[in-house]
Amino acid sequence: MTPQTMNEELPNGPVVAALIAGGLGSATIGLMTVLAEASHSIMNALNWWNPAGPLTGKTLVGVIIFFVSWIVLHFIFRGKNVNFARAATIALILLGLGILGTFPPFFKLFAGE
Repeated sequence: MTPQTMNEELPNGPVVAALIAGGLGSATIGLMTVLAEASHSIMNALNWWNPAGPLTGKTLVGVIIFFVSWIVLHFIFRGKNVNFARAATIALILLGLGILGTFPPFFKLFAGE
């Protein structure tokens, strides 16, 4: 086994997979927040632990999506060099959507009666 030289580039696929998975997890939490506000049945379905209410379901669904997408994307991108700028842009857009979905003035627009 030879040590890696400084000029040898490692594939960035696994890093891109984690970056996009983080964006997907964030966007999922934002989506779950909007859906829970819009529908009482979804809000009740996300109430997995009464003291915390639907927050538990929202965050755990986001974490599950993060890990599942990370595993899938890791196997898709492993050993490959991916356009990092495009992947970072996608991840930042997904993160922005997640932040928007958890912003109270935004998700209150979808509040059910």
